[in-house]
Amino acid sequence: MADLAERYRAYLTCLNERRFDDLPDFAHDPVVHNARTLSMADFQALLKRDATEIPDLTYVIERLVVQDDQVACRIRFDCTPAEDFRGLPTAGRALSFVEHVFYRYEDGRIAEIWSLVDTDAIREQLTP
Repeated sequence: MADLAERYRAYLTCLNERRFDDLPDFAHDPVVHNARTLSMADFQALLKRDATEIPDLTYVIERLVVQDDQVACRIRFDCTPAEDFRGLPTAGRALSFVEHVFYRYEDGRIAEIWSLVDTDAIREQLTP
C-alpha cells in the first residue's frame, strides 16, 4: 500500500510540475474518467486545459487513503482561475475548494478515475 501511495504522490508532483508528457508513466491508455473513456492524448488535454485555465493550480493532499488497488484523495486547491471554471464566472478571483477523487489502479497505473469538485464552495465564494 505504501508503494501505491508513493506512486500517487509522484503523479501529483508530475501534475504540479506540468510534466504532462510523463503521464503515460502513471495512467493507462485509455483511462476512464467519470465514466468517459479517454485516450492518453485526451487525458493530457484535459489536465493541460485545467492548468491553462488556472495557471497557479497546485494539487495539495488533505487526506489520502490507499486500499488494495484503490486510492481515495481529498485534494485542496487555493488558486486564481484566469478564465471561467466549470461554467462559473471565476476569472481573476482567488478561490479555495476541494476535489474528492477516487482511483482504481491496474499494473501500477491509473485505470479509472471518479472525480467530484466542490462547485458549491466555489459558488458560495462568488456570491457577494
